[in-house]
Amino acid sequence: MSETKEKLRIDKYLWSIRIFKTRSIAAEACDKGKVRFNGDLVKAAKTVHVNDEYEIRAEARKWIIKVTGLLDHRVQYSEAIKYYVDLTPPEEVDKKEFQVSAFNTGKRLSKIGRPTKKQRRDLEDFMED
Repeated sequence: MSETKEKLRIDKYLWSIRIFKTRSIAAEACDKGKVRFNGDLVKAAKTVHVNDEYEIRAEARKWIIKVTGLLDHRVQYSEAIKYYVDLTPPEEVDKKEFQVSAFNTGKRLSKIGRPTKKQRRDLEDFMED
């Protein structure tokens, strides 16, 4: 693992380890108080150090991570996970997975409700005769 020698901002770190999709979303999460260090809110410019522990509320789930290495550029997921340890309690992860599985996607059940495009055309043809 190559470590950077210069200072590394928390928003850039969270983006590079793939917690957030873009760096601006990571910075916005810091501004909105979704990133904490020792219970205190963190600004996007905070310097990250090895062995720091952060509590992060991303849109998909809650994370508790421990920094094991500094990464200043985005790499593939299999590489990125080497730079932190996920300390999130298992019950927190299970709770989110249950909510996701119970979430209604909005798709209607087959053959219930509005007619499909084919059924509508067949009905229009039938009504014209």
